[in-house]
This record gives sequence, structure tokens and C-alpha cells, in this order.
Amino acid sequence: MPLLYLLIEFIDELVFGVEAAAWPLIRDDLALNYIQIGLALSLPGLIGSLIEPFLFILGDVWKRRTLLLGGGLLFILSLALTALSQNFFLLIVSFSLFYPASGMFVNLSQANLMDSDPARREQNMARWTFAGSLGVVAGPLLLSGMAFLSFGWRPAFGILATLTGLILLFAWKRIPDTGRDASDLSLRLLFDGLRGAFRALKDKAILRWLALLEFSDLLLDVFYGFLPLYFVDVAGFTPAQAAAAVAVWTGVGLLGDFLLIPLLEKVRGLDYLRWSVVLELILFPLFLLAPLPWQKLALAGAMGFFNAGWYAILKGNLYASMPEKSGTALALNSLSGVAGKIIPFGIGLAAQLFGLQSAMWLLLAGPLALLVGLPRTSRNHDHQ
Repeated sequence: MPLLYLLIEFIDELVFGVEAAAWPLIRDDLALNYIQIGLALSLPGLIGSLIEPFLFILGDVWKRRTLLLGGGLLFILSLALTALSQNFFLLIVSFSLFYPASGMFVNLSQANLMDSDPARREQNMARWTFAGSLGVVAGPLLLSGMAFLSFGWRPAFGILATLTGLILLFAWKRIPDTGRDASDLSLRLLFDGLRGAFRALKDKAILRWLALLEFSDLLLDVFYGFLPLYFVDVAGFTPAQAAAAVAVWTGVGLLGDFLLIPLLEKVRGLDYLRWSVVLELILFPLFLLAPLPWQKLALAGAMGFFNAGWYAILKGNLYASMPEKSGTALALNSLSGVAGKIIPFGIGLAAQLFGLQSAMWLLLAGPLALLVGLPRTSRNHDHQ
């Protein structure tokens, strides 16, 4: 069963990898500007962050299996709509559907994985992150292969929808319902879950992990979302070269995620995380200031290697701070992401006004927040 959950994470990040690498092609095909791109990267995630908390809480108090598999169906539909998008409006609609669909299908799978072995949350999160990194690496390669065959980005999303359908068929009879045994959906169940979520917000440890997860994302998904455009517009790469450069970044990150799995058997996760944050604070400014394209590529690869484990360690500690409430943990993480989902739009707006090179400096806030906010002791469930 854990292998099935890792496969679901793989396909989700495969979609993300294709989408990120395809942005130069999507931009040219649909004639988008930086503000529209920033909106496309922000608005769907914001919508998802407002819807997902209710879905995740239901995953604790109702039929989680029903929500998970229903999310898989919507996941496939959103990919099909993306492949058929002919303008900015349809693209936004497809992305807006994808976020809550991914939340139900993928994040509830993660919650099931965390519940399956509470004593090894960090280690299982490391495996989860590695499976996702495989998908992120494969995404640009899939897109490059489609471009080489002159198929473009639309058929790539069609292939992703087909692959997801096969995984969903495999999962249909194999995923158990780990939610409460409730035959009827009622407002009382939802309100009980919401009250529990608000009580959890009084815990400073939980608030810490939620905040650090959002700041860490600045040099993870947000950085990744703009990286292909940065290589094209700042470093002077062609779209095909940018896709290959992103594959290098994700490939090195994949190696880091792989090495993290045995490392966490010997080293405390937060000890490793503190050292990697210091290294990222050095590497990121060097990346932005490097004058030559190959230097930027090498430094981006180093960044991808040393930020491996950020998500796994922080998310593992969030789950550890909320035992037997994995759905509620997801809900709070999604709700805290409302502010974070606005950031890509802010980056896009800054890029439109001041240039992408200048706008990227805003991402430095991520490792700075981690440097200040990480706990210095073993309290607050920082290691299992």
C-alpha cells in the first residue's frame, strides 16, 4: 500500500514538472505576460487553499476513501481541460480545478501514509519527497521528448491524464477508508472537525511548523515555478535549453532526496536542515549574481541538492505535532498557504515592473525565515 501512495505522489509531481518546464511554451502559445503568469501561479492555489481545509477535515471525520478517489477523477478532468485550453481563461479554470483535486487525491494519500507508521514520519516523508522528485525530474524530460517529436505541451497533459487514469484504476480497490465510520455526511461532523482545527491553532509548535513550511516554499515550488522563465529571459537560454536546465536542477535535487533517506536514520532532521539553510543563504545570492549562464546552472544545481529534505522534515514535524489528526494537519497547512499562494503573483508583478532578475531577490526571505524560526532544542516534536 505505501508504494501506491508514492506512485500517486509521483504522478502529481510529474504534472508539476511538465507544467513548470512548459511555461515558456504556454506563454508564447497563449500570449501571456508576467502578470498573467503570476496570476496563473497564484489564483488557483489560493482557491485551493480556501476549499481544501474543509475537504481535509472531512478526511478525518468522514469517508476519506470517497474523497481521495473522487479527487482522482477531478484530477484527470483538470488535466484534460489544461490540454484543451486555448486562452488564459480556460487555463485558469483548469488550474483552479486541479488544486483542490490534487489536495483530495494526493494530500489525503500522504495523510494515509503518515498514519500507517507514526513512529517513522520523517523517514516516510523523505520517501514521499523522493517519489515526488522522481516525478519533477521526469516532467521536463517528458516535455522535451514531446517537443522533440513536435507534439508540444498539450499532448503532454493528455498523456498525464491517461497515466493518472491507470493509477486511479489500480487504486480503486486497494485504498482503505481510514476516516471515521460515518455513513452520512452531516454538518455536525464538519463543525466538530473545524472546532478541533481552531483549537490546534492555539499550539505554538503547530503555528511554527505551518509558518516555516510556507517560507521554505519560496526556494522550493515558487523558485521552481519561475526557474524556466529565468533561464530564458535572464540567462538567455532557448525554451528547450531551459527545460533541460530545469531537469538538471531537479535531477540534482533528486540525488539529494535519495541520500536524505539513509541520512535521517543517523542524523536529526532539524540538525541537517539548519546547515542546509546556511548553505542556501550563500548559494542563492551567488546564483542571482553569477554573470555566465553555465555558472547560474551550476549554482542552481547546488541549490537543488542542498534544499533536499526541507519539505519532508518540516511536514513530518507538523504531522508529529498533531498525532491522529493527519487530515486536520493538512487542513491547517492548506489554510496557512492562503498568503503563500499570493506570493507568485507578487513575484510576477514585480518582474513586470522591475524585471525578473530583481524580482527573484524577494525569494531570499525563505531561508532567512528558516534561519530565524527553526527551534534550537529537541522540543516541539522536532524529531521522532
